[in-house]
Amino acid sequence: MAQLKDKKGWVFDLDGTLTIAVHDFAQMRRTLEMAPDADILATIAALPQPERMRQTLKLDQLEEQYAQQARAATGVLELIPRLAQQGCRLGIFTRNTKAMAQVSLEAINLAQYFATEFIIGRDDAPHKPNPQGLNSLLEGWQLTAEQAVMVGDFKYDLETGRAAGVTTVHVATDQRRWPELTDYCFSSLSDIHQKL
Repeated sequence: MAQLKDKKGWVFDLDGTLTIAVHDFAQMRRTLEMAPDADILATIAALPQPERMRQTLKLDQLEEQYAQQARAATGVLELIPRLAQQGCRLGIFTRNTKAMAQVSLEAINLAQYFATEFIIGRDDAPHKPNPQGLNSLLEGWQLTAEQAVMVGDFKYDLETGRAAGVTTVHVATDQRRWPELTDYCFSSLSDIHQKL
């Protein structure tokens, strides 16, 4: 396995990875009248129209509130410029919308590092853990899976990376671990920065 410092394509989850996690998913599920353990996107996708449209609008409103509150994760303001300086390709694959991802990136002063076409949201590709969005980034960059890495804080990010055949990096901000899906595990983006 190539060292992290040799990777040319870096794909990041957004919420909880580049930003400090502020989403209260339990409250979101209550607001959306869902079961406590429901996958929000899958539950909405399974609804008939026009209920799906109504729930999607409610979800978008909730996510806009969170996006405007976004704060930079520890080490992100050092890591992203360093990767850009080294000529790495930078992308985001999020279960959020592209528009909300851009609001969050503006809020943490990183928007200039992520070209719009390399921000993949749930309206651009099937949501994680489906790897289609990640594969489309690699195709756009003309990179192989071996040249890339998927960085995230949750199981879906790691499952996506595994399915695409890229190196997986877990930013473990809590006690949850998925060693069978993880190539590298760090407690913060600062630790990744120091490894490069």
